Amino acid sequence: MKEIYLITDIEILISTKNRDSLDFLMDMFPFKHFSNFNLLIINQSESEILVSEYDSVRVINSNERGLSKSRNLALDNAIGKILVIADDDIVYQEGFTSKIMNAYNKFPQATVIIFSVINSNRDLIKKYPSSSKVNLNIFDILNVSSIEMTLNKAIVDASNIRFDESFGLGGTFEMGEEAVFLSDLKEIHQQLVFDSQIIVMHESQTSSEKKNITDKYYIQGALFSRIFKNKYIFWIFIKLFFDLKQKKIRLKNIKTALKSAKRGHEKFEMTKYGNK
Repeated sequence: MKEIYLITDIEILISTKNRDSLDFLMDMFPFKHFSNFNLLIINQSESEILVSEYDSVRVINSNERGLSKSRNLALDNAIGKILVIADDDIVYQEGFTSKIMNAYNKFPQATVIIFSVINSNRDLIKKYPSSSKVNLNIFDILNVSSIEMTLNKAIVDASNIRFDESFGLGGTFEMGEEAVFLSDLKEIHQQLVFDSQIIVMHESQTSSEKKNITDKYYIQGALFSRIFKNKYIFWIFIKLFFDLKQKKIRLKNIKTALKSAKRGHEKFEMTKYGNK
């Protein structure tokens, strides 16, 4: 008999820094007080201590740095059956927990279910598939942001997969932790699902949109080496092709992009063998 998930099975894992008050949660949950949700907050700070007076809001203060370290600390201490990955600058939409619960009851074997995100104009932040998708491909995975991600805790724990702490803000390579995490799961044949329903709003640019070509391709060189190993350069050329087609870079930038990707690849290889 398959398990039926309830709204109370959902726990939201929020990564934040240097907080000494829960007030920031008011903006994240504008339609209902935040204490109505099960929250686990990881507050990374060397000086500020965050305290909660609510049973439903748990806090772990950590003096570690790095977003992937924060995510992993949350995964290791989570108690919900369905986990929602969150940053501290997003706004959940009314009814989001029902959408998540229904999706996991529809796809009980899913390890991860990805949802849609809108911006402050209520437009989708990117081009999503037009309908639900039961098995994400590598192109889908490379396009996922962490705030779109929800996880089945039991299946993720059984897989022993965690975020690679070399990737993500505060790590050696400042992006790509989602793609590495999802590709690791895909490699062991876990089900990764996309549900087209909207659960959250995010106003500002993503980290990748703020990066220049040199930084972006440096990280891509490392990221593709981590995911695709010795085929990394093939995927760099695929990325170049799409970036040229979408006018994100110009022909004159190709040499710079390739040099940066090579540097990222070499740095990853050094990091992999512990020569940080």
